[in-house]
Amino acid sequence: MDMSSGFSLLSIRPIVPELTMICTALILMLLDLIVKKKEVVAVVGVAGTLVALYGTLKLYGFSEPVTVFSDMFVLDGYSNFFRLIFYLNVILTICISLRYMVIEKASFGEYYALLIFATTGMMIMASAADLIVLYLGLELMALSTYILAGMMRKQPRSNEAALKYFFLGAFSSAFFLYGISLTYGLTGTTNLKDIAASLQTLDITGNPMVFLGLIFMIVAFGFKIALAPFHMWAPDVYEGAPTSVTAFMSVGPKAAGFAVLGRVLFSAFGDMQVQWDSILIPLAVITMATGSIIALAQTNIKRMLAYSSIAHAGYMLLGIIAGTPGGLASTANYLMIYAIMNIGAFAVVIMLRREGFQGENLDDYMGLAKSHPVASALMLVFMFALTGIPPTAGFIGKFYVFMEVIDAGYTYLAIIAVVFSVISAFFYLRVVMYMYMRDPREEVALTTSPSMNFALAVTAVMILVIGVFPSVLLDLVKSSIPGPL
Repeated sequence: MDMSSGFSLLSIRPIVPELTMICTALILMLLDLIVKKKEVVAVVGVAGTLVALYGTLKLYGFSEPVTVFSDMFVLDGYSNFFRLIFYLNVILTICISLRYMVIEKASFGEYYALLIFATTGMMIMASAADLIVLYLGLELMALSTYILAGMMRKQPRSNEAALKYFFLGAFSSAFFLYGISLTYGLTGTTNLKDIAASLQTLDITGNPMVFLGLIFMIVAFGFKIALAPFHMWAPDVYEGAPTSVTAFMSVGPKAAGFAVLGRVLFSAFGDMQVQWDSILIPLAVITMATGSIIALAQTNIKRMLAYSSIAHAGYMLLGIIAGTPGGLASTANYLMIYAIMNIGAFAVVIMLRREGFQGENLDDYMGLAKSHPVASALMLVFMFALTGIPPTAGFIGKFYVFMEVIDAGYTYLAIIAVVFSVISAFFYLRVVMYMYMRDPREEVALTTSPSMNFALAVTAVMILVIGVFPSVLLDLVKSSIPGPL
């Protein structure tokens, strides 16, 4: 369905969720000047996100993709599914942030506005049908997250994290712009569908310059989703940024990056699968190896989860490599599950934070099960899910991706992924061992709040429900991505 001719209320309808989120962020900035309790700002932020979620669910009723603004923005099941991931990410992040930001003495109203702005950028990226719109969404997301990473202005490590993230993020944006320039110069368009048509009409899929432009764009996406060897920013930024921001960054930008990668490769460069597979396959293997092996040496939980995030990016990439709608659906399914289990794990890390105690080192979890059995049980669930142990959702995410890549004829990649999954079990289960099989070094007091308890309950229940009843999520993602983009 094409609504791109002219400006009308009908053409505005597909971007109602984005407009809702932007209006919410602007209201939060004004509200911050009026109210002293920043909890009020957070509640309004969640309410605005829920309104946008309602709008997205209403838009799910569209029977076919809808394009607006000269085919630069598309509303379809693919973009809507990723919107659900973004909403879940920002709502849970706000829930785990309330008490944490007070402890860190950084309870600023603009913090919540920036979360909403970053989420809006992610939503634009997922719906972008044009490289220019994609870049606008990417920069809105990136600039917001740069500031969020440096929110602890008085902490040197937070400032360092923001600077590293900014410089390397700017570097990746330059790669992306070079890729856009080459692609536009050769095809005369930045629209994804028109690029695909031009490649066929001009018969230039074998042109080295087209391949070079594709390489530049993949490198840029590799930075955003922390693929090795473009992952160097992730451990330092994850460790230095506020933990709630780390949780947000570990899910949102990664999901947006994969949404864009899938859209660009399948819509614009679908006829060049052999070429982009030749890039993605070694990247996937290197990423899984780097994340799984280096994580073994980490004693800081946030750095360990950073390398874990890198390894998971390698697993998710397998669905893209498969080159089928089912493979793309398996990556989207994995991203939703990853969002749930990763935010849950960071929530437990935040619970250990208190005045004068970071709670980020592995030794801080020694004997935690004896003093706080519920928190330990929750962390056990999250670690099992990240490992991929049944009956958790993590097992379903990996299994679906592995089956798709095997069906596509890449059995050796699935075997490599299983090997690295076994290796990764060591550093996940080491946390469990410290909690249950070591004596406590000192008494640990947990910092909890109703919103934190809510986030932990939601993530733990969803992990177990999806693990036992996988069709709940699989049916949704398969209906969202029924065929080629």
